[in-house]
Amino acid sequence: MYQSFETPSHEHGAARLADLRAELARRGLSGFIVPRADAHQGEYVPARDERLRWLTGFTGSAGEAIAMSARAGVFVDGRYTLQAATQLDPAAYETVPIADTRPDDWLREAAGKGDVIGFDPWLVTPYQYETYRRALDGVGATLRAEPDNPIDAVWSDQPSAPMGAARVHPEKLSGMASVQKREAAGATLSENGLDAFVLTLPDSINWLLNIRGSDLSHTPVMLANALLYADGTVDLFVDLDKLDGAMRAHLGPDIRLHETARFLPMLAEAGLARVGLEKATVPVIVETTLRDAGVDIIWMRDPCTMPKARKNTAEQAGSRSAHLRDGAAMARFLCWLDSKSGSGDLKEIKVAKRLEQYRHETGQLQDISFDTISAYGPHGAQPHYRVSRETNLTLDPGSLYLIDSGGQYPDGTTDITRVIAIGEPQERHRRAFTLVLRGMIAVSRALFPAGTIGVQIDAMARLPLWSEGLDFDHGTGHGVGSYLGVHEGPVSLSKRGTVALEPGMILSNEPGYYKEGDFGIRIENLLLVTPPATPEGGEREMMGFETLTLAPIDLRLVAAELMRPDEIAWLDAYHERVYDALYPMVDASTQEWLERATMRVAEFGAAKPG
Repeated sequence: MYQSFETPSHEHGAARLADLRAELARRGLSGFIVPRADAHQGEYVPARDERLRWLTGFTGSAGEAIAMSARAGVFVDGRYTLQAATQLDPAAYETVPIADTRPDDWLREAAGKGDVIGFDPWLVTPYQYETYRRALDGVGATLRAEPDNPIDAVWSDQPSAPMGAARVHPEKLSGMASVQKREAAGATLSENGLDAFVLTLPDSINWLLNIRGSDLSHTPVMLANALLYADGTVDLFVDLDKLDGAMRAHLGPDIRLHETARFLPMLAEAGLARVGLEKATVPVIVETTLRDAGVDIIWMRDPCTMPKARKNTAEQAGSRSAHLRDGAAMARFLCWLDSKSGSGDLKEIKVAKRLEQYRHETGQLQDISFDTISAYGPHGAQPHYRVSRETNLTLDPGSLYLIDSGGQYPDGTTDITRVIAIGEPQERHRRAFTLVLRGMIAVSRALFPAGTIGVQIDAMARLPLWSEGLDFDHGTGHGVGSYLGVHEGPVSLSKRGTVALEPGMILSNEPGYYKEGDFGIRIENLLLVTPPATPEGGEREMMGFETLTLAPIDLRLVAAELMRPDEIAWLDAYHERVYDALYPMVDASTQEWLERATMRVAEFGAAKPG
């Protein structure tokens, strides 16, 4: 219903690359940059904009390709290195770990004097443009914006643009009227001496206007562009067929409606003096259009970003409700999985579909929040493994099953990962799991002063693994939206996390460990940053985290002898809270399972056979 399981293939990769190269030669181009992006720079893109996937066969949610006349590279981060190696045709593409070689460095090596490298100015940001331009200046090559994307010229069956209907997001869930949000954002512009700010991020526009849409899978947004003025009014550029009478009434007279094609002409004609843009997200073509019109550009953060990240009281309450509902669905699922474990009848796709079914039966699920990662054994070692009918493993006893999933509900977005022992776990499984668990607990219990940034919290999750010479190659956590994107900036718990944590922010807490070709472990809860308070006996105010996610952690994988008493106490208290919250919401068989799954660690150990 919500996820397809088609088999990824690079069968056509070489032929499509050849077609693209022919088109590039016709245009006098030596190469072309292919980001995994659309004009709005979101994580998810419409089928029409899946150019990287169509060209190469790579299905990851982040990546980039550069096609030259003699060589082509696909650049991926640590989450997708193994996946890319299996999905790309090695005769056509180099798989390039971005941690080892950045795209601009690769291009500097691949290009030569006189080469002309094309790019789509809707899909490249000014920050990216400057990076590539500097690289090419050093070798005497040039960068050229193309008026249309050459991939579109050779993609004969390219899907049409999405036309999902927009809908009102009620104030009882948003917690604040759109006019209040717009006035606050407009005041920020006035304080910076700006006439307007160009909004191109769909989650910002949807949050600001209290609307949601269905143009993308898994992220409930309407695709649009907007010009926010200092007086709080907005010019909204969108396919007007998406807006029914109720939506037009909700938007009101302060939101002036225009067809999408009017976006660039109005930027040029509006007569603005000073306009704000976000360098890392706005398309280059917007900057070019404004500069050509003589507008003074001020680089700044999108004024919706931080208010959106700080969830208000209504959004926090909605998230708690969504997690309670989602937790009950997870409990039913985990009970069912335990009852079928070892039967030989479970495959990765069947299990993922069963979890979708339980979420759907809540009556509130609008979509899953991302493609479920349903990964048994060696597939679990790929942090962003995507199951297909071709790779669909049976959950046989003797290894671990990892499921990373989430739901989009009208009152909140969820994201949870659990690892389950299939059969009796081995000692190496329990040891690795417990190291990861200790890191997750350390973050959950953390207290920290105002001004603490994500990289400082990220290290807490890694210390138990580091002590054993282990680590993981992704961030510990990402921001999460309120019935918006499951991955929301700007805050993160990661080695790149430079934004200070503030009360109301929701983040994931998901350390992991991955043994290539063998198994993977990741334990994930969502956390809400709590207001500052002075701990008993302390001298300074400290913020902390409230754990939102409610689902048991597999006690069969816990090596209690590796844990400190305070860590065990946290786990016992968490399971007591899970039991109290979920027990009234589930059926009798799940209640019986829940009693065992949330036992105190010492009692569970005593109850184990032998």
